[in-house]
Amino acid sequence: MTRPARRIALACALAAAALLPAAPARAAGAPPPLRFAACPDSVPRPAAPERVECGRLSVPLDRHHPSGQHIEVAVSRVRASGTPAERRGVLLVNPGGPGGSGLPYAVTKRAKLPESVRRAYDVIGFDPRGVGRSTPVTCGPMGGLFDSPGSEPVPAGPPAERAYLTSLRSMADDCARQAGRLLPHLSTEQTAYDMDAIRAALGEPRASFLGVSYGSYLGAAYTALFPHRVGRMVLDSVVGPWGWYDFDVLQSRALLRQRDTFFAWAAGHYGLGGTPAEVRASYLRVRKGLAARPVAGFGPAEFDRAVYRALGRTERWAPLADGLRGYLTDGGVGTLRPAGAFDSPESRNVEAANRLVKCADGPPPGRRDIVTDIRRTRRLDPQPVLTGMEASTCAFWHHRPARRTPLGSPQAPPVLLVASAHDPVTPVEGARSLQRLLPGSRLVVLDDDYSHGVFASRGNTCVDGTVAAYLVDGTAPTAEVRCPGPGLPAPE
Repeated sequence: MTRPARRIALACALAAAALLPAAPARAAGAPPPLRFAACPDSVPRPAAPERVECGRLSVPLDRHHPSGQHIEVAVSRVRASGTPAERRGVLLVNPGGPGGSGLPYAVTKRAKLPESVRRAYDVIGFDPRGVGRSTPVTCGPMGGLFDSPGSEPVPAGPPAERAYLTSLRSMADDCARQAGRLLPHLSTEQTAYDMDAIRAALGEPRASFLGVSYGSYLGAAYTALFPHRVGRMVLDSVVGPWGWYDFDVLQSRALLRQRDTFFAWAAGHYGLGGTPAEVRASYLRVRKGLAARPVAGFGPAEFDRAVYRALGRTERWAPLADGLRGYLTDGGVGTLRPAGAFDSPESRNVEAANRLVKCADGPPPGRRDIVTDIRRTRRLDPQPVLTGMEASTCAFWHHRPARRTPLGSPQAPPVLLVASAHDPVTPVEGARSLQRLLPGSRLVVLDDDYSHGVFASRGNTCVDGTVAAYLVDGTAPTAEVRCPGPGLPAPE
């Protein structure tokens, strides 16, 4: 299906979710077996002879009231390609977010897995509650988030700070109006219960799991609830066991280090200057120019989103540098502008689900903390990238959880954690902190690497071989594994 067609399909799904009556209440009990059929066109087809199939599972909106209202979770499956003797069970997968769609991930991630893993596991994807085809949520205008051009995202000075807080309040109000009844029920903990319902509906005694980025947080929540139902679990690019707001602040400062690395990498290339300081000056000229005069709806907010995305994967650095040079040469933003529209139905669903999950996962930050932390970050660098500070809006949220989502368990079997040494999106200290909540777990670090997403993503044989041995044979390393990484790419 083409991208416009997928947008139309998701728009229809969102409209249907708003217009249809609530799913009826059900009697408590084990979920019925999953019945699989053809998948929607938005799910890619694997190469023959393998095939993907999809189903829907009814789960309680609130696991603490299992006889109450139910919602549906969309599930996909690609069966193991090996012999029955090679089969190890099911491997649930999650691509991250919060807000990432996992329904196509059973196909797209499976295609990158080592063959031994593909032969051993039925790979199971699912759209987490609130996402994609699993009771999708929307927050309407989200306080002007989708305005084009967007307002200045980095407040400097008291008037701008007050306006920034007002926009966060407006976003929280919009989410309450659009998804009010769901606010308490889109937590990671509730999604972990859904994962276990999928396991039970598949008739499996245990679930193995591969979670990337936010998926690592979801996996850690599953171990807290169901340690004895964990098979083999790989948590890649690990979110630390902190509140979401604290994590967002940590990430915003890691991005400053990554951007400095980008400035040094680009120096002497791309026509941006011969030193890191000169490249930084070129970068700031671009941002200042777009703030003063946006180009076809592309202003400072759109620029910061493009930079945020590019800094997370080094293969995106050359296009970013080309885009900066292009603007300075002819005033164009074609290379900087992402291919997909930020205000598409897919993006609106992702952005809404992201905030709803983060704000359901624990107590909110203080409103004064938001301004204080922005000022501290601006003392480190007056022009930071605050795009990932999504949990700031939780300060104004209409539902205020009393506790954080529990993570980890000493009763869980050994878990394998994977991290890139210089990942700015999920810094490596998150993996080390979560490891302390999972006794017996082991860490695999890809040294001299600067990208987000490692296993079956960076093409590193040391990482992929170590993880595959653990998933297939249960062979966990006896100590931390350090794999040699690729270093920074050569400038083009």
